[in-house]
Amino acid sequence: MQHALLGLAENPSLPSELVDRLVAGADADLAEVLACRADLTPALVVALARFDPAAVRLVCDGRLTTDDIDPTARPRVALAMLEQGSGRPEWARLLATDPLEEHREKLAACVGLPDDVTRTLASAPEVRVAAELALWTTADVATDLSEHPHAEVRRALAANETAPPTVLAALLTGQGWPPARSCSVCDREETPFVHDPHCARPGCTLPPGAACSGAHESTVRQIEQMALRNPATPVAAVVDFVDHPSMLLRHELATRIDLPASVYARLARDSVPWIRATLADNPAIEESVIHTLAGDTGHEVQRRLAHHPGLPLEFLPHLAEATRIGSTLLPRIASATSAEVEELAASPNPTVRMLLAQRRDLPDAIRDTLARDPDAKVVKSIAPHPGLSEDQLRTTVARHGVRVIAKVAANPDATSALLESLADFRPPVRKALREIARHRNATSTALLVCLTDPDARPLAARHPALPPSVIAELLSDGDWQVVEAAAANPSLPYAAMSGLLH
Repeated sequence: MQHALLGLAENPSLPSELVDRLVAGADADLAEVLACRADLTPALVVALARFDPAAVRLVCDGRLTTDDIDPTARPRVALAMLEQGSGRPEWARLLATDPLEEHREKLAACVGLPDDVTRTLASAPEVRVAAELALWTTADVATDLSEHPHAEVRRALAANETAPPTVLAALLTGQGWPPARSCSVCDREETPFVHDPHCARPGCTLPPGAACSGAHESTVRQIEQMALRNPATPVAAVVDFVDHPSMLLRHELATRIDLPASVYARLARDSVPWIRATLADNPAIEESVIHTLAGDTGHEVQRRLAHHPGLPLEFLPHLAEATRIGSTLLPRIASATSAEVEELAASPNPTVRMLLAQRRDLPDAIRDTLARDPDAKVVKSIAPHPGLSEDQLRTTVARHGVRVIAKVAANPDATSALLESLADFRPPVRKALREIARHRNATSTALLVCLTDPDARPLAARHPALPPSVIAELLSDGDWQVVEAAAANPSLPYAAMSGLLH
């Protein structure tokens, strides 16, 4: 019954009197779903707000005001409003001394806190509170926290993009700042200590390889990682890490978009394929580096390079043959000019034509040409393109059969008659049934066929074209997903809706 009520709570056709009854008898889970409805009256909003999860959602949607919240009785809801930047300053002062560390940690992540609250949180004895503040705070507070004695606070600060560049450089290099006095490892273990990656101690939360010999090695490495990843860290401070023995640090360097060309060129020759593959994603690399990576057979390098937005099109045929790109719209193809689109459409390489066919804004002439392509993978790629006629879609099915049926069914312009014939195709194509079950033009005839497939059944149960009597029967289905979908169906009869509330 609970799944049926959860589905009913999101049913857009639920009459207001039934919404009232559902709210009156709601539990916390049901209230959270009901809180998403757009038709709630102010009275219903207040009624649902008696549950914290629902109240938090209502706060995020801007449907609760400060007058609706008592921060002493509902600290989690007050925190949600502070996170939205609409809470009252006195709430922050109250929560800054809350006995629950979790509440103060959440408060530390809020922006625009009063100065006195920030100072209170910065001096908190719990490392988690100060670290959370360091992650989100402003530049002036970041400077003060950069000398915090605990390395975990500095690690969080290294990820803060508003921290001053001089602070980030010092955290990265360790120069000019006093060393940390403790870390999460030496807080718990006698040093020197290296955490066994296969540790079986009950309740142990240290990550694999966590280590400290007094210099907080593993946390320092994390500080370096965070600072290298932080775009606000000065380039001058990061470039020397190009030859660092840690592949984790070189990997972070490969993600940056502000490095000199010479550094990218060196990373393109890195011994670790993971780093070179990450570099292949970087939009800042120049054509000379792209040329180097195009011939790189290291794991994932060529596949990820194919997704580079600045890829010269002349590299595409080679990459299409060298790696499995899959059916996806590549950024470079998405930005291709009209002349380039014509060039790609005329490519002798069917994989290139298939990749072009992923665009959904092709000129009609090129779209129609690709729909007649002799290669099934090209036709499969173009089949969902809007604008194809019913005759064109039927022709593709006649030529290529089961290889293209699911994609034809996904075409937004597929007619009701076509969807019915696809649903009756033998042997059945299960992927096609799932597409039909969610298609706006699906008829009750086609949807009844979709109900015979376990994966398409929940989708069909939600479709408004399903006969109301069938929807009502599905409320007693053995699959909870089907029950929930049927209850959410806007065509569910009123009597069935009302019956669920008795």
